[in-house]
Amino acid sequence: MISLNSIIFNGMEITRIDVQVQLSSGLAKPEFKIIGLADRAVKESAERVRNALGALNLGLPPKKLTVNLSPADMEKTGAHFDLPILCAIMCAIGALPEDKLSKYIIMGEIGLDGAIVKTDGVLPAGVWAAKNNMGLICPGDQGAEAAMSSNPDILAPKHVLDLINHFRGGATLAAPDSCDAAKNNTANTTIDLSDVHGQAAAKRALEIAAAGGHAMLMIGPPGSGKTMLASRLATIMPEMTTEEVLETSIIYSIAGQLNGRGLISTRPFRSVHHTASAVALAGGGGNARPGEISLAHNGVLFLDELPEFNRTTLEVLRQPMEAGHIVISRARRNATYPARFQLIAAMNPCPCGHLGNAAMACSRAPRCAEAYQNKISGPLLDRIDLHVDVDAVNPWEMHRADDTTAREDSATVRARVVAARERQIRRQGKINAYLDGPELDTAAGMSAETVEFLNTAAEKMGMSARGYNRIKRIARTIADLRGAASVEISDLAEALSYRQIGRGKYGTKTE
Repeated sequence: MISLNSIIFNGMEITRIDVQVQLSSGLAKPEFKIIGLADRAVKESAERVRNALGALNLGLPPKKLTVNLSPADMEKTGAHFDLPILCAIMCAIGALPEDKLSKYIIMGEIGLDGAIVKTDGVLPAGVWAAKNNMGLICPGDQGAEAAMSSNPDILAPKHVLDLINHFRGGATLAAPDSCDAAKNNTANTTIDLSDVHGQAAAKRALEIAAAGGHAMLMIGPPGSGKTMLASRLATIMPEMTTEEVLETSIIYSIAGQLNGRGLISTRPFRSVHHTASAVALAGGGGNARPGEISLAHNGVLFLDELPEFNRTTLEVLRQPMEAGHIVISRARRNATYPARFQLIAAMNPCPCGHLGNAAMACSRAPRCAEAYQNKISGPLLDRIDLHVDVDAVNPWEMHRADDTTAREDSATVRARVVAARERQIRRQGKINAYLDGPELDTAAGMSAETVEFLNTAAEKMGMSARGYNRIKRIARTIADLRGAASVEISDLAEALSYRQIGRGKYGTKTE
């Protein structure tokens, strides 16, 4: 019996799969059977492998050939089992050496002509194999992606013949080009915060959100610059750490969205259309793929036209926003993906978008605005730290020669954000958005007078316990931006101005 190695993904977890092949009893013609709990793509491997062997003039022997994918009770999904099955069969008929291939994790889809086709998850497979002192055999077009795992033993054949020649001494496969693998994902340099005219209050809130990792909701009429502001958040955020780069890249590899781009070295910005389903947002489907909230891990999740989303779809955000991960539960599997994203949302105050504008507002205001804003549940709103009114900017005032509005560029604001985050990491080892309980109280360092001010404000505003803690987090970030050791009343006052749920210019709800 021949036994080679492949893997299966269960969320971010990887399980080694034994691909066992046994030839038994002579028959008039070959009999090929795959056993073990598997989906249709795995079952169809038999035909793809049979045709690939025929293309290589290596027909199956007239024997009963059984392929077992172990452990049998774990469902195997995907076409990446084609190559390990083919390699195990060739070991059984003596075309490849089992002792050498058994030292590798093997994955790849097989074309009918023997070509080795791209598959998902090559990067995390390489990382896992390196940690377990094993090499990796993967499709040739993904050799550069595999090289990013820093695994020293990677073979990336484009055709089964390349693999045969490598192990039979015909032609040694060259190591994948790590230079191509290391190419950088540069940020979009065509946008800058200085492009935004006016909106000083909104830009200040955006800076606070970037410095502390806080969620933010912008409310304003159409054309006021909400989307423009959101798209520039990534330009003022700190660069990703090495750990964040690898973790985010692994998620994209599992989702099949790395596509030879190199490591994801700039923070993701995922802009989701309001017609997206709950599965698209949270993840799932037959293979439990990561959703938008996981693809936005270590970056920004932007939801424009927030009330237009299905309410059930929005509710899936509540648990991941607190926990930083999402658990996808299906009948046969539970998959867990990271989901530490920064939510930035935008909405019009009412369906027509012109609430408060006597010249343009519809006759149904303000009742239509109340119904529109009630589409967003109170618990979800309570999890959003910053609530910002974004007023319209008159177009004829945008290019005035005497305009004295401060228009700092992204680099200037980013320097303050980076300095504030460095203070947070030195003080507590994490950014302020993740603080809670005693560590939040210690980090805030508020005096008795400051605490009394906050308690009075919380009582008057009917604030929840969650909202109370979020005010302290925002105030701690504001204090970090000005380099202060402790939170003062002025910091709390500014923080409270961003938590006026239903009390702002466009608000109709009550907390």
